[in-house]
Amino acid sequence: MPANDPIYTSVIIPLKNEATNIGPLLNELIPVMNALHAPWEVICVDDGSTDQTLAVLKEMRQQVPQLHICAFTRHYGQSSALDAGFQAAKGTVIVTLDGDGQNDPGDIPKLLNALHDCDLVCGYRVGRHDAWTKRYVSRIANAIRGWVCGDGVQDTGCSLKAYRKASLLKLKLYEGMHRFLPALFCIEGFRVKEIPVSHRKRLRGKSKYSLANRHFNTVLDLFAVAWMRRRKLNYTLKNESHES
Repeated sequence: MPANDPIYTSVIIPLKNEATNIGPLLNELIPVMNALHAPWEVICVDDGSTDQTLAVLKEMRQQVPQLHICAFTRHYGQSSALDAGFQAAKGTVIVTLDGDGQNDPGDIPKLLNALHDCDLVCGYRVGRHDAWTKRYVSRIANAIRGWVCGDGVQDTGCSLKAYRKASLLKLKLYEGMHRFLPALFCIEGFRVKEIPVSHRKRLRGKSKYSLANRHFNTVLDLFAVAWMRRRKLNYTLKNESHES
């Protein structure tokens, strides 16, 4: 593949203190993406890590020419990290996944294949390897969110998603809104589908984007999305000629 061919897929990975996970994850990602035989890039966004995440990324860049690094001056949150990646991406298609290794890069080709007739493909986790409390809270939260937002997505918390960049860039993200991207796509009339993906145990480190620090803000965000859904402009013009 010529080096100057346009990039087809941009993989975006937000990171917060994942120094022990990002190296193994990138080593898994490389053969998966190379097997697609299309130009690709991976954008790792360091969300103000206080461990060696950024140092590991700089070392990996010597081995992975497709790796691009965005580093924040401090911790801004997952919505900001994803948005920075979206803005930097050069691909026609964007794939997102977590940096903790619980998403399987081997599912990416399946998401890309499913994207042929829609604008957003969401993975939903089968056989989740999380604590029962986290699964229970997630199930209730997804049920409430689905009822309010009406997006038909059962697991919006799964970070493994594939987007058409042209559709994605028509949206404006706000803090916390990454959790409602399927609903925002539906509000704009874009096509959304969901497919099963695998889920793995976290082998190293602890979650930095946890449930504990987002309950209240998520409720406020849910009301905002519900308001946007109700107040979306929706009108039809008469088919009249304007010729004099």
